Amino acid sequence: MSNRRLMYIELKSGYGDSGPAWISHVTFSKSGRTVYFNGKALKRNERGGISGNYYDLESGDEYWVSGVKKRGTNRHWAGSGKIQLDVNAVTDFLQHTGQAEVDSKQYEICSNIKATAPKDFFEMENEKHISQDEWPEEE
Repeated sequence: MSNRRLMYIELKSGYGDSGPAWISHVTFSKSGRTVYFNGKALKRNERGGISGNYYDLESGDEYWVSGVKKRGTNRHWAGSGKIQLDVNAVTDFLQHTGQAEVDSKQYEICSNIKATAPKDFFEMENEKHISQDEWPEEE
């Protein structure tokens, strides 16, 4: 599996099914459990979140991350709002969906997606988490 893929990303925390959403290239960690996108490290939520399948390592916000649907049904059926389509992903998006052009009713082309360096999150992802039994005793 290539570690760079075209994906759908939607912020769920505080928005329900109508949060800001993007289609962009993301980078996956070697294990596939972390997605690097737009200056963030999104970690797979192994225990199941409230409405997201990934969470932001820094803020804890939940995100929904999935492959791009060929039919264009990326948002939850109850959600609304335009999806931000990364200008650098337009060609791959059109090829993937088989569309001749971007539907301006569903998508808005954007150029503000930040590059994300996985090394910036290395220490945070690999710090040892201690169990409650190992906590220092209070004096």
